[in-house]
Amino acid sequence: MNETKFKQPTSYKKYVLIFWSIFVFGIAAVILLFWAISKGYLGYIPPIQEIESPKNKYETQLISSDNVILGSIYFQGENRTKVNYNNLSPYLVNALISTEDIRFAKHSGIDAKGILRAVTGVVTGRNSGGGSTITQQLAKQLFTENAYNVSFIKRIFQKLNEYVIAVQLERFYTKEEILTMYLNKFDFNNNATGIQTASRVYFNTTPKDLKIEEAAMLVGMLQNPTLYNPKRFPEKTQKRRNIVLGQLMNADYINKHEFDSLKTLPIELDYHKVDHKVGPIPYFREFIRQFMTAEKPLKKNYRGWDIRSGKYLADSISWATNPLYGWCNKNFKPDGSNYSLYTDGLKIYTTIDSRMQKYAQQAMYKHLSEDVQPRFFKQEANSPYAPYSSKIGNSPEERVERMHDFLERAMQNTDRYRRLAAAGVKRDSILKIFDTPVSTTVFSWNGDIDTVMSPMDSIRYMKYYLRSGMMSMNPLNGHVKVYVGGIDYSYFQYDMVSLGHRQVGSTIKPFLYTLAMQEGYTPCSRFLNAPITIYDDLGRPWTPDNSDDERLNEMVTLKWGLAKSNNFISARLMNEFKPKTLADLIHSMGITSSIDAVPSMCLGTPDFSVKEMVKAYGVFANHGVMTDPVFVTRIEDKDGNIIATFAPYKKEVIHENTAYLMLNLLEGVVDTPGGTGSRLRWKYQFKGPIGGKTGTTQDQSDGWFMGVLPNLVTGVWVGGEERSIRFNNITYGQGAEMALPIFALFLKSVYADTTLGYDPMEDFEKPAGFNTDLDCGKFTVPSQNESGKTPDSPDDFW
Repeated sequence: MNETKFKQPTSYKKYVLIFWSIFVFGIAAVILLFWAISKGYLGYIPPIQEIESPKNKYETQLISSDNVILGSIYFQGENRTKVNYNNLSPYLVNALISTEDIRFAKHSGIDAKGILRAVTGVVTGRNSGGGSTITQQLAKQLFTENAYNVSFIKRIFQKLNEYVIAVQLERFYTKEEILTMYLNKFDFNNNATGIQTASRVYFNTTPKDLKIEEAAMLVGMLQNPTLYNPKRFPEKTQKRRNIVLGQLMNADYINKHEFDSLKTLPIELDYHKVDHKVGPIPYFREFIRQFMTAEKPLKKNYRGWDIRSGKYLADSISWATNPLYGWCNKNFKPDGSNYSLYTDGLKIYTTIDSRMQKYAQQAMYKHLSEDVQPRFFKQEANSPYAPYSSKIGNSPEERVERMHDFLERAMQNTDRYRRLAAAGVKRDSILKIFDTPVSTTVFSWNGDIDTVMSPMDSIRYMKYYLRSGMMSMNPLNGHVKVYVGGIDYSYFQYDMVSLGHRQVGSTIKPFLYTLAMQEGYTPCSRFLNAPITIYDDLGRPWTPDNSDDERLNEMVTLKWGLAKSNNFISARLMNEFKPKTLADLIHSMGITSSIDAVPSMCLGTPDFSVKEMVKAYGVFANHGVMTDPVFVTRIEDKDGNIIATFAPYKKEVIHENTAYLMLNLLEGVVDTPGGTGSRLRWKYQFKGPIGGKTGTTQDQSDGWFMGVLPNLVTGVWVGGEERSIRFNNITYGQGAEMALPIFALFLKSVYADTTLGYDPMEDFEKPAGFNTDLDCGKFTVPSQNESGKTPDSPDDFW
């Protein structure tokens, strides 16, 4: 008995010793575990510097001169805009805390009660909510892999890593900053990353202006944005939203009556798709992206054609003189790395005016869809070679062969063909694929068409649509107000403002007349309107034709010659001033494209871009000063600090008196009876000062109009994707018919919008001391219309 009583305390001490050994060992193991975690031995733990400044990817926003967001530049799947805490709706904050982390304000990154509740739920089989705090969820977003992609064991260690990172985040950030970072980081699907973009995509609003039911829906998506996607699963999303509203009621943010009213509301989206191919100004957005990310031009990186055409020269000049060109590769952040348009959340304040941009797009849409395209469809309706001109060959066999060559080349330029060829698919198989009908969507002016056709047929169909490019610039400061690179970026992504180079036709003639004005001629100087043969440097003769015999063999003024776009007068000036002299002048006015200095260039054989032409014509309106186009005024970083500003590069290239004489000549194109731009008067009823010049190239392949106002220069081009896609007659194929009306419709809208500040009667400023007599009345036909009635035709007007 005594022995038994003596042994009991010994047994008791043994169990106590075992208990404390296990306890101490457990504590040591936990300490060792978290030490290993903190050192990164059991998974990635970011360094303190990265936790202090986590690397979020924020989209770059383009903002118009009238403070409208024009679009964004971002990595696919990273369309995120940073928003600050004070720009979050209280509804959003309350919904997030009440649903995801009711003890958010009380814990330091890890909520022990939440973890215990989650563990209890797992043991009992009851869903009692997750144990992750908002801070832990942020840690997972910022620094750990997607939990769905890892094993159970790895997820346990991942969870422990998140605990460590969450505690670190709480050390360096306030609760408001953590909550804001979480909302800025979360991916809400449909290319909407971050609460700012999500608010815009789903409700066309800002986080600050979200209604309570909208905020609840977005917070509900946090649990599973794929399952609770309002576009795909509206009923599930509504049920989840109502759970969030219930949590708001449980947390006393709303009462029972408000909850009962809100839960019955349907989900009403104001959905705005985010895609780099859509938006108010996709061509300009892509131009800015390429312009700012350009690398320093190295000749070895350019093809022979790019060198011969002048692209390498143009890029080299831009790199040296234009701070915006290659800006991302010329400028560095404080950490020494280059700025990125895709991740740094920059705000680029552009010169584009969103109102004028809208008017330009509307004008292009109206004229092309209602006039130009129907006429072209009618012309090609019964042609076996459509959309190519029936004049592409001398016989039916030759025309068919050339048509097939054109389509073959187009097929080989498609991404589909390149992918198949790169995969080793044989040519016969590729051709069979391109001839096999499939479901597809094609463009029309009345909206997208879902149809079934072969890829080859779709290529041919899309070529029916005539293209256009348009740019407007303030010539005084270079600010580009309008940039329309094409008719629809989703289908036609080639930018016809900057990338497209087409023959300019008679729009080149004002440069030739500039030489005459510099050499002492005036608009009233007279030349013989008769055929002339001139010779190039090799002694080869060239005799141009003229479009009509009006005033043939008479002495006519230069003003009349330019107004009528008379080729004989241009040839006589070319004979006097030589091609090389003209080419040098054109280059000095800002055109960098290659020019073949031959006599025929005076009729517009060189290929220039719309952007180049607007820049060059700006010299006339800016008193002889060439001004580089300015696309951006300033750039701010994601915190609103100004990191770059931009001013135009200017250079005087002709005397201001010469420029004013040219303005008088350009006004004559509009004011002269029967002038190629005269329909601006008799058809569109403009009364104030306007200068302009039409251009029509050989076989009507290109139609141009250049419009000049005291503070706005506009260039418009219209034509087919290929030069062989064109009108067969000059009636509909001339620049006055294809391009001028777009300018006129645009200008009507600009003048009608008084908020823009354009005065229809503003005149061109005459240089001080200018005394040249510009009254050429004795050489021209006087007006035949003195009644003041509204003209119904050119004859009535004049």
